[in-house]
This record gives sequence, C-alpha cells and structure tokens, in this order.
Amino acid sequence: MNCKIASTYLCLTTALFALFTSCKKSEFAADNYTAYFGGEVENPQNRYVLFCQNNQVIDTIPLNKDNTFFKKFDSLAPGLYSFKHEPEYQYVYFDKNDSLRVHIDSKDFDQSIVFCGRGDQKNNFLMEMFLRNEKEKDHMFETFDYDVKKYNAYIQKVNSDNQKFYTSKKEEINWSDDFDVYAKGMYLYPHYTRKEIYPMIHKMRTGNDVSDQLPKDYYDFRKTIDFSNEKLTDFNPFVMYLNLMLNNVGSIHYHNHFTEVDLALKTNINKLKIADTLIKNEKVKNIVVNSIAFQYLLEDQNMVNNQEFLKHYYKISTDKSKKNEILKLGKAISLLTDGKPLPEVRVQNLEGKSISSSDLIQKNTILFFWSDKLSSHLLAAHKKAIELQKKYPNYEFVAINLDRDYDTWKKALEKYDFGPIRQYHCSNFEDIKSKWAITKVHRTLIINKDKTIKNGFTNMFDIRFEEDLK
Repeated sequence: MNCKIASTYLCLTTALFALFTSCKKSEFAADNYTAYFGGEVENPQNRYVLFCQNNQVIDTIPLNKDNTFFKKFDSLAPGLYSFKHEPEYQYVYFDKNDSLRVHIDSKDFDQSIVFCGRGDQKNNFLMEMFLRNEKEKDHMFETFDYDVKKYNAYIQKVNSDNQKFYTSKKEEINWSDDFDVYAKGMYLYPHYTRKEIYPMIHKMRTGNDVSDQLPKDYYDFRKTIDFSNEKLTDFNPFVMYLNLMLNNVGSIHYHNHFTEVDLALKTNINKLKIADTLIKNEKVKNIVVNSIAFQYLLEDQNMVNNQEFLKHYYKISTDKSKKNEILKLGKAISLLTDGKPLPEVRVQNLEGKSISSSDLIQKNTILFFWSDKLSSHLLAAHKKAIELQKKYPNYEFVAINLDRDYDTWKKALEKYDFGPIRQYHCSNFEDIKSKWAITKVHRTLIINKDKTIKNGFTNMFDIRFEEDLK
C-alpha cells in the first residue's frame, strides 16, 4: 500500500473512528483529557506497538489479527510522545482530546507513516520535516569537503528553504505554542548541527583545520538556546545538536602539551564538566553525558584512561541503567584490543546460511558496515573499499549489512553493483553490537590473516586510515 492509498484509506476509516469516539472538541469538558491512538502495521515485525514518553513505555498496545491496533487513553496530557514498532520509532504529538490513526509499513518505516484524524496535520508536518532532514543527510556527505564560504552558503540555503516550509505550515495549521517548540526545533536544530559538525568532519576528511576561518558570528546562535528546556529531554534533534556542540566547546586548543591519547581523555572530561555546569535539567544532562561516554569509549581504547574517564562520568550521571550499559561496553572494548582474537559472531551469506565470522577471515581483512537506510554512506563506503582493494591487494574487503531485514539486504544487492566486495548480512544485531561494540555504521575493523585484531576502531574515511595498511 503506497502512502497516497494509505492516506485515503486511513482518512475513511478515521471518519468512522471519529463517529464512535465523539471527535468534536465542543463535546469534551475542560477537565476531560480523553485521547485515542490507533492504526495499522503492514509487514509487522512483532505483535505490538509501544507507546512511550521520555524513553519510558506508557503502554504496550497489541496488534489485532488484521494488524490494526487501538487504544483509548482516559487521561493523556498534551505533549510529545513516541510510538515504537521495534526496532523503529517515531514521534507523535497530542493536543487535548486528539484522536489519531497512523499507517506504518515496517519494511519502509519512516517513508510509510501517514496520520489521519484530529491532530493529523501537525503530526504529518513533523514527518515531512523529518524526511526533509533525512533526505538532506544523503546530500551532506561530500559537502563537508567544501571551503568555509561555500559550505556556509549551502547550509544557509537549506535552512532558508526549511524555514519557509515551517512558516507556511504554521500559518496554515495554527498550532499551539507548546507544539511550536518541536515544530521549530525540527528545522533549527538540524541546521545548528550542520554548523557544529562541519569543522570536525572537514578536518577529519581533508586534514585542514578551518576553525580560524569561520565568520566571527558563526556560533552566535548558541546564545539563543535554552539548554535545560525540560520539553527537549527526549527530542533527538536537540540531543544530537547538544552533543556536537559539546565536542566543539570542550575541545582543548593547546594540543602540543599532550599526546593524542591524553588529549582525548582531557577533552572528554572537559566535555563532562561543561555539560554538568551548562545543563540544569537532570534528564537532559544524563542523556548528554551518556552520549559523551559512549562516544569516548568507542574512540579511545586506552584502558587506563578509560578508568580515569569513568570516575568523572560516574560522579555526574545519575542514570543507573545506562551506567550498566556503559560498563558492558567497556568490557566489550577490552576484548577488541589490538593483538587479541576477533570475538566470534554469526552472519548470513547470500544463500541465507549462517556462518561464523571466523570464516570470513581468509587473509588480511577489512570489515566495514553499511545500511540501506544510509544510501549516501552506502555508496561512498563501497566506492572507497573498491579503490583501496586495488591499491592494497594483500587485503580483502568484506561488507556487513546491519539492516534487520534479510530481504531488504538482498534487494539492495540487486539494486547496486558492489564489484568484488564480499557481502554478508548481520543476522543478530544485538550480538554484533555487544561483541564488536558496533554502535554506528562508520566503524571499520582491520583484521590480520591469523584472525587477530590489528585495529578494531577505525574509519575508512579517516585521513590516517591507510597508515595501518602499509
């Protein structure tokens, strides 16, 4: 069912839905906060939909035999929520007495989502804005190589277009001030993120530090942000921006005083301290310091420094569950030390047979990862791998797909020509995540022909990557 058909179908069924749920606002008393949430899931991955707020499950809504679901909330406070059909999730905003139905296709989760019912317009706006941002990510990869003037002009044009779209929808829908926090954030925080990330990625890709070339007012927007806004606790565009901002503000500029490893430690401890001072909201602070911890532990594998960093982290974080998760990550990292055997995971080959990762290593090997959802990285990574394999014939390049659906992987392989690169599918993401500490698609592992680790934490696009291949 395509989105247009889904939208028509949903609106017809929602009309009936409204008759049975008394949809006219005038019928609800001032103290009545009844709300309704329902919909349908095509190609379900499980038999339920989770309804959440601030990463906490409020309700588990079962799917009926026809893959529809429905929930009446006797009292639902207006605000931002999320719904999950694992492993995917999206946001949904409820005003007082909203009645919403949503169409979901798990094989194309984000692209398939259509809302109907009272409150549909503002939620469809959030989805449109999300998809605009996702589409832009696919075009951003090569723009990080632009010089400062060209890059700044490019992102200003993108932001101007998004702002016009936001303004027109705001006038058309006339949404509340509370919803506007998220509506405006859907275009502003991705723009701020593009500004924060540029100097870092540009330096990584080109080796050039452009910090001194940025306009004097480049970071003036930071002064307008309320970093402790409770409403943004679970709002991913804000949390992502905040983490990147701390990367910049926490950087230590007197580099020559430290080794690279010690500099990374001091920089990340500095980021923890800034977050602790800057962010007064405990929930937001925990999310941010957890993110700093995950990022640092994955980028610096010095065991002594890790322990020093964790001392500072444990003093600030009050999130017990994440502390546990970070402890597990630390243990996984200790098993990925250079010279140790690569921990075994299972992957699927083109025939659907489960095989050991040990069997992938037949000579010096580069393991890299991709997802059909990140098409820009998918193409760039394979192009880079093919170039490097020609340059370093003593290495074999092996690609591992991280998409949860086996059929999605097979369709992607039919769509693209990946040449001599051997292809496998990750059959158990949680296993590969815990054993190889894979939390992002850009990781690359270099494995010796004796199946020991040469470098478990690198990136094919890092300017220093080839040093390990010589």
